[in-house]
Amino acid sequence: MGDLKVREEIFSALESRLAAGSGYISSAELASFDVAGAPRRLIANSKGIWNPRDLEATLSVVSSADGPYADEEISPGVWRYDYEAGSIHGSNTKLRRAMDTSLPIILLRKIATGVYVPHFPVYVVADSPTDRFFTLAIDDVVRLRDPEEPDARRYAERVVKQRVHQPEFRGKVLLAYENRCAVCRLRHPELLDAAHILPDSHPQGKPVVTNGLSLCKIHHGAYDSNFLGIDAEYQVHINADLLLEQDGPMLKHGLQEMHGTTLALPRKRAQRPERGNLEERFERFLKAG
Repeated sequence: MGDLKVREEIFSALESRLAAGSGYISSAELASFDVAGAPRRLIANSKGIWNPRDLEATLSVVSSADGPYADEEISPGVWRYDYEAGSIHGSNTKLRRAMDTSLPIILLRKIATGVYVPHFPVYVVADSPTDRFFTLAIDDVVRLRDPEEPDARRYAERVVKQRVHQPEFRGKVLLAYENRCAVCRLRHPELLDAAHILPDSHPQGKPVVTNGLSLCKIHHGAYDSNFLGIDAEYQVHINADLLLEQDGPMLKHGLQEMHGTTLALPRKRAQRPERGNLEERFERFLKAG
């Protein structure tokens, strides 16, 4: 099987795995990932770059804001990836080959120790030997003729929000809430969303765990529609009119019985919802009711 075909098979397996779970993958699973019924390593043991012997070019790289390198998103869907420490040769040679042959790679974004959100296909689009870094970009950005042209940049920002930022936000939130709905405790990650407390359009609506809630789809929809509110003390409130309705077991057990309950919160206090954000959002709920 050719190099590109192997990568496409790996991408397909990753896509299926992510669609059926929390959106993040542990280093242990990446070390022996099931591809067409056979285990394949998708991450290096200790390095930030994985160069399988049977492939012509690099398969994956790890990027983390808290790592030893200056890796960062330099524009929508475009990342700086620093050379491996030391010589420009060695591990970097196969990454340069990925650029020369236009072979796609996997960008593993670290969201916690030993936990990653994979992005693919990603291409190596430039090499800067003087400053010792490569430039990586997702495929949608690569296809743009001029990524800095205003319309193209707006398109890139929209695509990157959907394909990169939202999956990383979801991965971080679901990890913090241990893959359960904060309201009803449902533990099926494929049925869970990362809900914003304050929206993206708000100045404080940042995609960070403290501005997020792990909610099942019915409670996410109820929260966005102001049928469900959460106060600054983490207590759940259901719209007063909805409490009086009679409309079957879903309404009764799924919403009405949640009134007055308390959220299941992350174990780490630093990851719990920002009370100021909850208070501001709760005011909207009260006005809507």
